[in-house]
Amino acid sequence: MVKKNMDETTKGFMKHNGGLSLKRVDNLNYEFNVEVKDYHLNSGKFAHGGFLATIADTGMGTAAHQIAENKRCVTINLDIKYIGPAQKGDTLLGKVKILKKTKSLVFINCEIINQKDLIVTASGTWKIL
Repeated sequence: MVKKNMDETTKGFMKHNGGLSLKRVDNLNYEFNVEVKDYHLNSGKFAHGGFLATIADTGMGTAAHQIAENKRCVTINLDIKYIGPAQKGDTLLGKVKILKKTKSLVFINCEIINQKDLIVTASGTWKIL
């Protein structure tokens, strides 16, 4: 059974990560926000890379679902580049751009920034089921 609403920004695994807020800017662009909390930090006191990958994947995946007219989409490729550190209290802004949608695939880029620096770049491909 396929769920009709696949917005997982505050459900399941993301619920345990504090959720994130996604908004549509226009037909090809979306943004999300999340604040870095204590439980997002690694032992070096920076945001854990797995957390950063999770928010990129969730933001891009939810955008894929929306552009695919609410059809379920699954990540088939995710490329992450860690550019700079994020710290506790940082508000991260994710800028998601739909590059192309075909009948069965969605290609997406994402940049995550804090108040002044680029933190992560990501790109991926989602399969429309």
